[in-house]
Formats: sequence, C-alpha cells, structure tokens
Amino acid sequence: MIKLRTYVYIDSLQPQLAEYMATVSQGFLPVPGDACLWVEVSPGMAVHRLTDIALKATRVHLAQQVVERAYGSMVIHQRDQSDVVEAGRILLSHMQTDQNQRERPRVAWHEIIRGMTPDHTVLINRQDRRGSMILPGQSMFILETEPAGYVVYAANQAEKAANITLIDVRAVGAFGRLTFAGREGDVDEAAAAAIAAIENPSGTT
Repeated sequence: MIKLRTYVYIDSLQPQLAEYMATVSQGFLPVPGDACLWVEVSPGMAVHRLTDIALKATRVHLAQQVVERAYGSMVIHQRDQSDVVEAGRILLSHMQTDQNQRERPRVAWHEIIRGMTPDHTVLINRQDRRGSMILPGQSMFILETEPAGYVVYAANQAEKAANITLIDVRAVGAFGRLTFAGREGDVDEAAAAAIAAIENPSGTT
C-alpha cells in the first residue's frame, strides 16, 4: 500500500524558483514557466515505480528523485501543462487514491525578522549558497512546513505575490524550509501569500 504524503501541482514555475530548483536537480532542468508536479510517498522505494509510470505514459521530464529512509519524492515538469496534469492523474489512479487523501500540510513555524544585521546576513549567505544573497537592512521571512514538499508551492506563490529574493528552498526531509528577503512591505505581502498557500495547497489537476 502506497501512502500519498505530498501532492502539489504548480501551473507555472516562477523565475527564481525554477532557477533555484535547477541548482539541486539531478535530471532534466526546469525552466521558468514550466508546469511542475511534486509527489512524495511512503514507503520511499515506491517512488521508482511511480517515476517509471509517469515517464512512460507522458512527455514529462524528471527533474529530481530522492529516496530517503521513510519517504520517496519525485519532481516532474513540462512546458505543456496538460502533460503534467495527465501524469498526475495516472499516478493517482495507479495508487488507487486521489489528491484529497494526501497528508494535509501544516505550518510548523513562520516568522519575519526585520532590519537584518550584517553579522546575521553574512552567516546566512555562507550557509545558503544555492539561492541569492540577503543584504543587511532587509527583512527576512522564514517558513517551516510539514510535509516538506509543500514549501515549493509556498515559494512559488510568494514570488508571484511580491518583489522578493529567494534565499533558500529546502523541500526534502521531515520538514520543508523556505527563506526569502526583501523590503519590509514586499516581505509582508509575500509572507501572507506563502502561508495562504500552505493553508490552501495546490493540487487540483
């Protein structure tokens, strides 16, 4: 029995998120505007069969596959939304489930830190090398979600909502973590969008 942990559909990857995902993808690199589906299941090894089914049935590309001790995740993408939608439908049919059976995401932690100090920003920039840099004086929003994969949708919605800079998006493991920065008003607006994304997750295909 395969348990659906995460199922999140993104209709159009925003530029920063697409470029960030490309820095961690082992497979075909996504580009801005691609539709994307993030699926996480347990047991972890089951993701291999699901990947095989999606790739053989549609024209989607595999961006990433991670098999952990308890969970397995896959990220597929394609410029044509209909291919990603069809891949999702086929996967759910194979698992004999629907997206409503996925694990409901929750916000484990969120906070805005305003007027960041130089010492703090330097440390963050040294730790998070895949995204952009945070600058002294900017505000920073941090978000932690469970399951992890939903943080990608939160990042995409935040980037749609305001002019912010993505610092870090970690969507594997027990918790997902998102960090972005910018001017105070932009961060406030994007933070609201990110939290709303977790409270009302994407996935309708």
